[in-house]
Amino acid sequence: MKTRTLGNSNIEVSALGLGCMGMSEFYGESDDVDSLATLERALELGVTLYDTADTYGIGHNEELLGRFITGKRDKVVIATKCGIIREKGKYERKIDSSPAYIRSACEASLKRLGTDVIDLYYLHRINPEVPIEESVGAVADLIAAGKIKSYGLCEVSATTLRRAHTVHDVAALQTEYSLWSREPEDELLSVCRELNTAFVAYSPLGRGFLTGTLTDTDELSKGDFRISNPRFEKENLARNSKLLKAVTDIASAHTCTLSQIALAWLLNRGPNIIPIPGTRRQRYLQENVESIAVKLTEANLAELDNVFKRGAVSGDRYTAEGMKGLNA
Repeated sequence: MKTRTLGNSNIEVSALGLGCMGMSEFYGESDDVDSLATLERALELGVTLYDTADTYGIGHNEELLGRFITGKRDKVVIATKCGIIREKGKYERKIDSSPAYIRSACEASLKRLGTDVIDLYYLHRINPEVPIEESVGAVADLIAAGKIKSYGLCEVSATTLRRAHTVHDVAALQTEYSLWSREPEDELLSVCRELNTAFVAYSPLGRGFLTGTLTDTDELSKGDFRISNPRFEKENLARNSKLLKAVTDIASAHTCTLSQIALAWLLNRGPNIIPIPGTRRQRYLQENVESIAVKLTEANLAELDNVFKRGAVSGDRYTAEGMKGLNA
């Protein structure tokens, strides 16, 4: 497994991490036994970065990760987050990035994870009514206290990233980034390179769209949040699916899957970019890890860039509720 570094933190992680959210909610029913087996297999394959959050399953995901890391804490890098507050079973949320909340949320995460220190602690969303300097000041105190090793921000603007960095180096910025979500290319990627901040790309497979296997939301199980996601509405999905022909052709030429092409494209965007595709299934995990060996040509990259240029994709990334706190 190739490795990359979390910015100025000097924490080394696998070039491809594992997003664990779907092991607790949002993508239909899950099974802890299957999830734990997938986590174990990920470690065998060399994956060392595991991404969770206190809001995933309202604590369940952190507790699951806590079970997994028992006896192997020194072999894994745990990233978790705070800032999104929801009731169990509900999507509606409020955003809290106040210093008091950050401190209490960190203690709760440490307890659920069963560890003394969190490797990478993200502010999941930012409340614009709380100055980012105050929020990062609280995080810096947690670093000084040995509660966390480094911190990151999620879905913030380039301006907020710069402001946060003046208080304490930002190890990682996590934002959605894939062939069909290319907004970070406007400014965020260049600022991350300038500040030596790692860019952690979540939903690098477009919530399954870029696998080419989802053609109708009627196929999805009850509770799958994609059913109400704008990009998966029938008309938008039909239009977006036409974009996949280029990915299919390139995958055929390389004798690999569409997923592997999408991840290989992302890994080519820069040495500081770390995709964290999420899966509960070992066969998809294996497939994702093997994408690291896929070598795209310059012509492949140029074609994908052109087909998935800004404005080509139909539908917003989230519903109005999910858009809360984006680009804060």
